[in-house]
Amino acid sequence: MAQIRPFAALRYDEAEAGPLESLVAPPYDVISEAERLQYLGRSPYNVVHLTLPEREEQAAADLLAWRESGVLGRDDAAYWALAQTYVGPDGVERTRHGYVVSLRIEPYDRGIVLPHERTHAGPKEGRLRLLRATRTQLEPIFLLHDGDRAVVPGRAPDLEVGGDRLWRVDDGPDVSALQLLIADGHHRYETALAFHAEDGTEASAWMMVVLVSTREEGLTIFPTHRVAQDVDGVRGTPIDAPADELPGVVLYRNGRYELLEGDGLDVELVERAAPRGISYTPSRADAVAAVDDGRAEAAFLLRPTKIDDVFAVARRGDVMPQKSTYFFPKLTSGLLFHPLD
Repeated sequence: MAQIRPFAALRYDEAEAGPLESLVAPPYDVISEAERLQYLGRSPYNVVHLTLPEREEQAAADLLAWRESGVLGRDDAAYWALAQTYVGPDGVERTRHGYVVSLRIEPYDRGIVLPHERTHAGPKEGRLRLLRATRTQLEPIFLLHDGDRAVVPGRAPDLEVGGDRLWRVDDGPDVSALQLLIADGHHRYETALAFHAEDGTEASAWMMVVLVSTREEGLTIFPTHRVAQDVDGVRGTPIDAPADELPGVVLYRNGRYELLEGDGLDVELVERAAPRGISYTPSRADAVAAVDDGRAEAAFLLRPTKIDDVFAVARRGDVMPQKSTYFFPKLTSGLLFHPLD
């Protein structure tokens, strides 16, 4: 049974910290070093000072100083309704709704929270050191469920920045009988499990998550295309240049397109082809340009993975290759913090 509860969030006091626009950022794992420096320069209180610090001890010291000086204030416990209005890579504007809640973390083998992608040890080690130092969930992770869609209040939001709007609400979604699928945040979820195992407190058994229904109209998955340095031995059936809607996995090289045949999801077909020197891009045009410019031998153009297929893989206990899903937009960091005290 999935357990959620309201939480007493830390959040910025703009009178002390400055405008929220200067304080928020994307999640830590999509920020390049150049972007990191830009966010750090926006404000001495930008969330990246915490999520991507020079040293974990400095992040802990900054967090404590911000709390003591009033840059961050503590709210009463609440659930939060979230709306994110965005323009996707396809140029279409949508709004995605969800709830920000505190979730009791559960090992995967209990079948309550399901992963769908593999993780690597390196990122988890860094996140674990940061969690030990700050004892605060600095960023929410993104989970899906098959329950009812989120409903936002008809009043002005309590927090607003860019396309994000947040409302304090008294009730959260009923997910007690549902399985939850990690859409984005596998490394942080597994880090939270590891931290709780060593910490052993009730507080560390909870983490901040955003819950979104699979029935949500604004929920979209976009493809992540593969750019390869070596595809020796991979063969497909020649086809004309495909339209926007791909007929399957399309291999592009030497100015020509080929259709790969086989059973399974697009990402699984590419993994079986075993290309070497892989990089990733959500842009089909960029993938093709990398080949045309001579920066890569070939590109694998993929269709979006369907949400039902992601759930099906997770429910049978399997995981997909990395970058199998591209949920857009990413959640914004810096709106709410979840202290473990």
